[in-house]
Amino acid sequence: MKTYLVSLLFVFGTFISNKANSQVSVNLNVNVGMQPAWGPVGYDLVEYYYLPDVEMYYFVPRRQFVYMVSGRWIFATSLPARCRGYDLYGGYKVVINEPHPYRRNDYYRSRYGRYKGWHGKQKTIYAKGYKEGHGNGQGKGHSKHH
Repeated sequence: MKTYLVSLLFVFGTFISNKANSQVSVNLNVNVGMQPAWGPVGYDLVEYYYLPDVEMYYFVPRRQFVYMVSGRWIFATSLPARCRGYDLYGGYKVVINEPHPYRRNDYYRSRYGRYKGWHGKQKTIYAKGYKEGHGNGQGKGHSKHH
């Protein structure tokens, strides 16, 4: 009887552990439900959008815009006053999956600045992560290539 009870507890514990791990894995690896309505479609994971028109970022998990004011990066839930008329639906977005991309703002501005003022059909584009311990060099945004 004692062996049966121990076996039953082991199986139950394994089931609970596997279920918890799979739930955590799904929640950490996919943030589809968190994407803003104005974001480009076809991505199953987005950490940041770079918005070249207004030279700022949008941090998807916290739903915050990230922009520079007097030499400091500000996180806010709405656009700054200087961007109040900006069309989030019409502006170009670059998917970036690396931590704190705004710290490499010169790189993103020089690489994707050519999309400033672009109002044609947006092709699927995402920036590749960098290889210095903060990305795998392949990016994580998966697209459906429209």
